[in-house]
Amino acid sequence: SDKLEKLLELLPEDDLPEDLKSKHCKRCVVVGSGGILHGSELGHLLNQFDVVIRLNDAPVHGYTDHVGDKTTIRLTYPEGAPLSEHEYPPASLFVAALFKSVDFNWLEAMIRNETL
Repeated sequence: SDKLEKLLELLPEDDLPEDLKSKHCKRCVVVGSGGILHGSELGHLLNQFDVVIRLNDAPVHGYTDHVGDKTTIRLTYPEGAPLSEHEYPPASLFVAALFKSVDFNWLEAMIRNETL
């Protein structure tokens, strides 16, 4: 709990982006990273959802015809985070699911811009 309290002190206080808070009737879709959409050409339909939640390292760049190009929230644990900067659109929200002590070390390194 001490480590968590120290990390929370490092994090800036923030709220959800206004465009996400202002959505009253949300139609959401969760896109995983299993590859089941490859070849589906459903990208245009997925882009029509109000909120598109992408899990782990589900790639968008290079697959937009099949998975769309809209990412509202990227939800991942540290080991599952995409390595490509293309998978982090500036208007999207990154949500890290931390559940192991090493995950908290990862978060601290990210906040401090340090190598882990």
